[in-house]
Amino acid sequence: MSISPESTVRDIASEHPSTTRVFEKAGIDYCCGGARSLQEACDSKNLNVEDLLARLRQAEAEPLPADLRDWKAAPLSDVADHIVQRHHEYVRSESPRVQGLIEKVISRHGDTQPHLDAVRKRFEKLSGDMSTHMMKEEQVLFPYISRMEAAVNAGKPVPPPFFGTVQNPVRAMMNEHDDAGELAREIRELTSDYTPPASACPTYRAMLTGLHDFELDLHRHVHLENNILFPRAVQLEQGS
Repeated sequence: MSISPESTVRDIASEHPSTTRVFEKAGIDYCCGGARSLQEACDSKNLNVEDLLARLRQAEAEPLPADLRDWKAAPLSDVADHIVQRHHEYVRSESPRVQGLIEKVISRHGDTQPHLDAVRKRFEKLSGDMSTHMMKEEQVLFPYISRMEAAVNAGKPVPPPFFGTVQNPVRAMMNEHDDAGELAREIRELTSDYTPPASACPTYRAMLTGLHDFELDLHRHVHLENNILFPRAVQLEQGS
């Protein structure tokens, strides 16, 4: 596809995975808020659309970075496995580590920086919600998508799900993605875009880095589900 101001952020990120880094640097949501046009996204951030277009086209022309992959044509089971192994495991390993850093920072700076308690509460909810969310995907939705794909590939009928249609759990998961994205946005706002105060100790800086990286991984995680896995699963079911 040719990138233009009318292209949706979601489509640009899906068709050209290398552009996700450009969106990340520009602070543009390409996962939960990906349905907006590039022009609308730039207007919301007071960015010049032509400048961003030039950066996106440059990224598009460059070789795909080693940590990114074009998942549009990969088997759905491979996409789901990657999400679990890369992103779900990241959440499980990083949540307690970042939570521990938050607690340490609050013990030292909580008296003078009361906003840190709001950060703690939101991160606790975010990590807790994600834990439940991932379990539902791993135990119900992802296995069904894999079974559905295997049946279609074998020319067999798609097994009827107890949830009626794959669109039902997909819709629920996307709603939960929106909630997670909002919590991450609030944390970023509370921490002034993860900016450390001048007197921040190494632990404080490590906490902010951890929160920043957690949100970055969340964006890539949700993008793969909202913009790649889920639409293809719905399309597969409808075409079966």
